[in-house]
Amino acid sequence: MGSTNGSCDSSLRYIAQSYNHADSQASAMRLILTLNPHWGGPDNKIEFVRFTDGITNTLLKIINRKPGLSDEQIDHEAVLMRAYGNHTEIIIDRERETKSHALLASYGLAPSLLARFQNGLLYRFIRGRPATHEDLVKPSIWRGVARRLAQWHAVLPISEAASATNGSADDHMPIMHRVDVEQQSKKDDIIPITPRQPPPNTWSVLQKWIRALPTTTDEQRQRRLSLQKELQRVVKEFDDGKGLGENGLVFAHCDLLCANVIAAPSKEPSSDEATTVHFIDYEYATPSPAAFDIANHFAEWAGYDCDYNMMPTQSMRRQFLTEYVKSYSHHRGLPESSQPDIVDQLYRDVDRYRGIPGLYWGIWALIQAQISQIDFDYASYAELRLGEYYAWRREAEGTRADAGEEMPLRERRWAQEA
Repeated sequence: MGSTNGSCDSSLRYIAQSYNHADSQASAMRLILTLNPHWGGPDNKIEFVRFTDGITNTLLKIINRKPGLSDEQIDHEAVLMRAYGNHTEIIIDRERETKSHALLASYGLAPSLLARFQNGLLYRFIRGRPATHEDLVKPSIWRGVARRLAQWHAVLPISEAASATNGSADDHMPIMHRVDVEQQSKKDDIIPITPRQPPPNTWSVLQKWIRALPTTTDEQRQRRLSLQKELQRVVKEFDDGKGLGENGLVFAHCDLLCANVIAAPSKEPSSDEATTVHFIDYEYATPSPAAFDIANHFAEWAGYDCDYNMMPTQSMRRQFLTEYVKSYSHHRGLPESSQPDIVDQLYRDVDRYRGIPGLYWGIWALIQAQISQIDFDYASYAELRLGEYYAWRREAEGTRADAGEEMPLRERRWAQEA
């Protein structure tokens, strides 16, 4: 991990250039040579490594393979270039992302930021291997994830995260789009939710996304109203100020899928020994209930293809939460005697939250289906994820059992004891 840099984006270098997706190598070369002019001489050999795990942005590792340097030395100087996907500012607050990254770096929990450019960021590279969704079930990896996530939740101040935007959830929406959304809201009679805590937080993000949903057809307008009602219901049930952290909120990653978990290089650990892991990609990081962040990570055990056979069983979740609470208590200075009660309560909270990630990413995917140029079937993904939410609702209310229908695989796997 590179040296930490706690500066906020006001002191972060700005490069008045952009990355061009259609002219990738040339535009990336211009950016790296502006950042590192000393890479421009004849003794330098610049290479680009494209990472394709993300489904929103372009991520390039830029290395200078100078003669005589070891791979570790090359990686030490490597730069990651993250270029934003088209129109993603509709769903991601880029100002908040940059400030979150700087905050995390100041606590040694993110690589140092090097510069911003017109449509992205340049920052230090973290050595390691991105996890696969099959890795997430391995004890060495999930123990590492549980410890690192607990550290995030225990030490990061949500007050600094909240000050990153200092305004309404719509403040960083493009002006033209904001006007459209405001007109749509009046037309559809959407009454925005009022979370206990001022934005940003999970609830205000969801509200922003619902307001950004398309309203071209009657069907789209009806669905948007329906999802707004679900959000109002969820906020009424879940935004209660209870749980870990400050008024029930911690600084959460909110997108802890396998590709955002980097396993640090190490000697072969025993199967149960925790691997040191780092988290990357802080686009969705925001104050959130800890139980949401954990339930969202468990949802990602199924991978992009939503293989629900991979979902953690009851005993698996309890083991993870026991490891998490041990780390959380260590960082918060809580007595060991209090840990079993915290595990029990968190286990119940995560169980309650298991359907909310489906609502969150389902709404996100409905927007992506309209704006993204990436070759991914967002429309089908939206239905799959929203289906998880409604299946959880039916299970929680007992309507599925009353109808004599079979329990869906995801719910069945979640209910398994071992």
